[in-house]
Amino acid sequence: MSEILISDLVKLQAWDTPTICNALDIASPDRRIIGFTSKPLVAVGVHGSVCGYVKTAKISGKNKPLDNAKEIRTAYYKYIADEPKPSVVLIEDEDNPEGFGAFWGEVNSAIHLGLGVKGLVTNGVIRDLDQWANGFSALAGSIGPSHAYTQVLEFSSEVNIYGMKASDSDIVHFDKHGAVIIPKEVVKILPEIINKQMDKEAVILEAARSPDFNINKLLAAMNNAEEIH
Repeated sequence: MSEILISDLVKLQAWDTPTICNALDIASPDRRIIGFTSKPLVAVGVHGSVCGYVKTAKISGKNKPLDNAKEIRTAYYKYIADEPKPSVVLIEDEDNPEGFGAFWGEVNSAIHLGLGVKGLVTNGVIRDLDQWANGFSALAGSIGPSHAYTQVLEFSSEVNIYGMKASDSDIVHFDKHGAVIIPKEVVKILPEIINKQMDKEAVILEAARSPDFNINKLLAAMNNAEEIH
């Protein structure tokens, strides 16, 4: 597998996440029903798509702070400041039900953006929507007012965000529709697959949008699309 470049990740931001998922059906068919979020998420500050290396953490807001909570948080911030970049933080809220206390708001969105993190995907709760850091994209499970006892329990371990399992340094793509993990071995071939898919769809869409569209034109367009290789 050739080295993944920042330009490879930037290139994938040209397409929305559903388009990436469609391409993954071809590039990595064994992942057709895994690797993506399966519940609607609240989008905050999301304008287009984000693609980056995964940084992970687990949090809780219902229990009083651990004795070493400050040390864990300090180590967490050092972790997210490290390479690889660009990065996206995936945080699993372990409360049951999730979303009792907000780890994310004005302060943490600003801190993470300043440390080179491009965005966030979490099943947890966020707040401070009017003070949210400009340029920091986020998908969250809910919106709420309090941070309660929210603390980082651990980081750099596997997380599960509504069915999307991810580990440190994986590659994630997300937009307002949701998020998906991209296997590293297919990153470089996705653009070619996407372009071919778009060419095929263009044939069908052109027919569907014509004023004299009918079932015969649909069938002809579908046949023409299949001939594109």
